[in-house]
Amino acid sequence: MLEIIEVKTRKQLKQFVKFPNKLYKDCEYYVPMINIDEINNFNPKKNPAYEECDVVLYLAKLDNKIVGRIAGIIQHTYNKIYNCKKVRFSRFDCIDNQEVANALFDAVSKWAKEKGMTEIIGPLGFNDLDREGLLIHGFDRICTYESQYNYDYYPKLIENYGFIKDTDWVEYRVQWPKKLDERYDKIGHKVLEKYNLKVIEGISKRKLIKQYGDDIFDLLDEGYKNLYGTVPFSKKTRDLILKNFGPALKTNMMCVVVDSNDKPVAFALILPSMSEAVRDSHGKLFPFGMFRLLHAINNPKVVDFALVSIAEEYHNKGLNGIIFAQLVKNLSKYKIEACETNLNLEDNLAVQNMWHNFDKEQHKRRRSYIKSI
Repeated sequence: MLEIIEVKTRKQLKQFVKFPNKLYKDCEYYVPMINIDEINNFNPKKNPAYEECDVVLYLAKLDNKIVGRIAGIIQHTYNKIYNCKKVRFSRFDCIDNQEVANALFDAVSKWAKEKGMTEIIGPLGFNDLDREGLLIHGFDRICTYESQYNYDYYPKLIENYGFIKDTDWVEYRVQWPKKLDERYDKIGHKVLEKYNLKVIEGISKRKLIKQYGDDIFDLLDEGYKNLYGTVPFSKKTRDLILKNFGPALKTNMMCVVVDSNDKPVAFALILPSMSEAVRDSHGKLFPFGMFRLLHAINNPKVVDFALVSIAEEYHNKGLNGIIFAQLVKNLSKYKIEACETNLNLEDNLAVQNMWHNFDKEQHKRRRSYIKSI
């Protein structure tokens, strides 16, 4: 007998969070979220996104065994900005069973319709830094910690329900340069002089965040405002992001370019890849997960390109080269082999052109779907 159960208790929430770890227990490409972080994501007292979102979670049980899960998120800020009535589906995981998948989507659709929504889209999370996009190509590659893996039968389950493509993202694996290309350095110096800009160096992480943190988030909000699915980061969400990612942040993995008024006009952040460490720890920090994470952070062989934004008035003025030159120089002491780009919208050619001069492979593709309800 198939049952769809709304998650209401802490026990059910733990089952919701841990279900994919069981579903993918024999999959070497799956990287779980850290369990406690994901539990806090769905705690209204811990996640400030609940102030602008309605959220529902469902579990699917077949013969009293958990076989699927799904979240529904109504992002009111997004709907207000774009004058739409969309519900996002997120955390969709399911056995290869169309009946189970249909029942999960039915549950979210019914809930959303009762709240006046007219379309369902996804996979999308609370905001642009939450996991998004269904993997449709690259099933034989380990996912980054910031993204979500899924089995190759998922597209079939979703499309059979009536979803169609809304947009795609592509991902690249870029070979990390062994040394700085002198051309970037020379051009970078000329650009900095021409526009009276400077790269922030020799500053502690704490001071950098205190002095430039809000301006950097403003820069990200401005740069991402027209991208698919994005919403501005509230003050509480900004603080939560810094708290969650703070331990992995290193000043030598950031590049901040400021103008003559000491205001950031370009920012980039890369993170040490935590995929293997989190995978091998099964999403648990203790007893050994923390040691694996610290080792991965301090001895990266692969890095994840997490964020980049350049003020509009400095587009196509050579700041991309400055960013890469600075990051390559900063990370020369590490034995980095490759960089994972994470998600680039397929029509965002400005971002994809950043990898034009690098040895790269477009190895993954993700999709967001849409359906009327």
